[in-house]
Amino acid sequence: MPDRTLHLLAYDIRHPKRLRRALIVARAYASGGQKSAHECFLTAAEATRLMREMRVVAAAHEDSVLLIRLDPRGRPRTFGIAVAPSDGRFLYVG
Repeated sequence: MPDRTLHLLAYDIRHPKRLRRALIVARAYASGGQKSAHECFLTAAEATRLMREMRVVAAAHEDSVLLIRLDPRGRPRTFGIAVAPSDGRFLYVG
């Protein structure tokens, strides 16, 4: 199994149509998140592919997209009813 690391995908898309497309792309890679911030367990190739797809959706002069690889040594901190992200042994895509 390829090495996956936890990433945070955040975006600010200003047009509703592009925002819907960005959400569809983000959900294809995300394991959790809400609104315009998503947790994604990605390989290096998947991270590259995700950013390529987001570049197609986002307008460079109006929108912002940020993908941050989180330090695997850091412990997630959650507040309220949040559940810490976890990378299970299996990932179902379908």
